[in-house]
Amino acid sequence: MFGSRIREWGPLDWCVAAVVVLALVAGGIYGGSKLLRKCDNGLSDIDGQCIGVTTQSFEADDDIGSLLDAIADENDQVASESGTPYVRVALMMSFTSGDKSAMTGDMIRRALAGSLAALKEANAGAGGPQVQLMLAPIGSQLDQWRPVVKKLDTLAADGKHPLVGVTGIPSSQTDTKQALEELSTRKIPTVGPVINASSMNFPYFFKTSPDDKEFANALRNYLRTYPQGKKKGLLLLDRHTGDVYSADLTNTLKDRFGKDYGLTTSSSLFTGSSGSDEGEPGLFVDAVGKICRERTDTVFFAGRDQDLPGFIDALSDEGSCNHGGPLRILKTGIGLEPTLTKPEVKRDLKKAKATIVDAASFDPGWEKAGSADRPAGVDDFLDRFDELRTAHTLGEKPLADGYAASYYDGLRLLTEAMKRTFAEMNKSGKTEQLPTRQELYTMLSQPTVNSSGMLQGATGTYGFAGQDTHNRWSVCKPVPVVEFPAPRHDRKLSLYRTYDNGDCPG
Repeated sequence: MFGSRIREWGPLDWCVAAVVVLALVAGGIYGGSKLLRKCDNGLSDIDGQCIGVTTQSFEADDDIGSLLDAIADENDQVASESGTPYVRVALMMSFTSGDKSAMTGDMIRRALAGSLAALKEANAGAGGPQVQLMLAPIGSQLDQWRPVVKKLDTLAADGKHPLVGVTGIPSSQTDTKQALEELSTRKIPTVGPVINASSMNFPYFFKTSPDDKEFANALRNYLRTYPQGKKKGLLLLDRHTGDVYSADLTNTLKDRFGKDYGLTTSSSLFTGSSGSDEGEPGLFVDAVGKICRERTDTVFFAGRDQDLPGFIDALSDEGSCNHGGPLRILKTGIGLEPTLTKPEVKRDLKKAKATIVDAASFDPGWEKAGSADRPAGVDDFLDRFDELRTAHTLGEKPLADGYAASYYDGLRLLTEAMKRTFAEMNKSGKTEQLPTRQELYTMLSQPTVNSSGMLQGATGTYGFAGQDTHNRWSVCKPVPVVEFPAPRHDRKLSLYRTYDNGDCPG
């Protein structure tokens, strides 16, 4: 029919076929196993993402696989040590990124690296129980928190290996606000390592980062020390309705600088890249036009770091237009996001005669020994982090955005408080009781300023004022102000510390 006779298979053909079949079967088994593993061990597939609570690795962003495996290995090691008591702490955040996700892939990766560094430190030290770090993914938009919080509550009631606290919570938005309210209702102590919105206040929620009001105070200190221009300001704000961070920061900037810089009448809206609101993100035509027409010298940015390069690019397209003198772009945040310091951004800033002024929780310069205002706890953090930097791919400038250092501090606050609680409970030595969530909360609620309870963290030495004071925001937390590009001459700006009544350590 086809012009040739079909030849019979010989022994070699059958061998090749057998190899191919075995390879396909093996691939199918592997692929099927991978699919089965995708959301097992306490996780469920919800809208294509793994949601739940687990001690094991799972399928998430490709770049974090090795970090998830390392955390799972640490958890397995803790569980395998017969007779060694251990408790659990949950890392509740997003483990998947995308165009509209609450966390970028780099943020997720560095948050995990900082948490892993703190976990290894907690389990390497003598005294107190070991710690398992439970991974609690709540979706890329942080909106799948309900089944997770319910499971955490169940784990907290486990008398053998109780869950004593939660850390993570990477963003101030409507969903996370609801999640934190529910965690507080269930009396689970929770730490926010990178939360800045001043309205994120709940009885069981402790924040190791500064709030937007304290960031603004640090910026005000900077502007008073280094005045420039005629105080012609522009407030550039994200229009997303569910972004608590941007809304709170907008109100704070208006309150602190509205009168002096004319922000009540000079503002511009843009659609940020994070969130699900309608509108084309990254359009700054209105803002650039106003800066050029009104000869603005100070821009107050109330948005997310990932949107700032787009604004700087749009500004550079107009050169220095008519705004004439130097332009300052004031922002707040955890650190200096690496995308803000790329060569092309530096070039755009130079073209626009602009400088970024960032009130931060972490100064990238602290990585260098002998740098100004360097916290005492940085070296311990770097010892752990440098090991991870060798073993895992953490991206360009992995410390610059401050996420690794902040997540390290967030978990350490819980583990250090847990070990102090354990020591207090077992002073007599007759029995060995594990702390519960309520006992850990009691310890966290004690005043620790200028005491042995202050945390010597990677982002500074700080504590809490006790109970409801300052709504459980950290006290004496350093707020460095970082400029990019760096000024030609060294600045002598005094370091601002949160809620400092003159009793903060030097």
